Amino acid sequence: MGSAQQPEDVFREFVIAILLHNDALADQLGLRPADVAAIMLLETRGPLPVGTIAEELGLPSASTTRLIDRLEKGGYARRVRGARDRRMVTVELVPEGLEVYEAACASTRKHLEALALRHGVERMPMMLEVFAMVGSAYRTALRDLRAG
Repeated sequence: MGSAQQPEDVFREFVIAILLHNDALADQLGLRPADVAAIMLLETRGPLPVGTIAEELGLPSASTTRLIDRLEKGGYARRVRGARDRRMVTVELVPEGLEVYEAACASTRKHLEALALRHGVERMPMMLEVFAMVGSAYRTALRDLRAG
């Protein structure tokens, strides 16, 4: 039997590495993996309504409230009430908390930048397209899993 890995095995190793990395990052920040996912979501999309965070992370309302409580307690985010409608609550990252998060991600960014340099800038659009497609496929599969 040859030593070449099957494509599915390579992909599984990729997913395992990401999951383990997220767990380790959460441990370092004193958070849970879903909290780190919320930080990433807010970093990518900017301030979001609480309901959007719950929907994107697939969490019930009570779990989302506890997640945001942890982010606030840790100094990573804050709730902001709407100026016109005080019932509307958005969550935004706090600059100081984002700095702590970014510092924790420094090693990761260094390794990813080295990967980009090794494989050339011209390949980045294709790689990003693949990541986007994989993300979309996983979100669709997640909806299927949650639907029953």
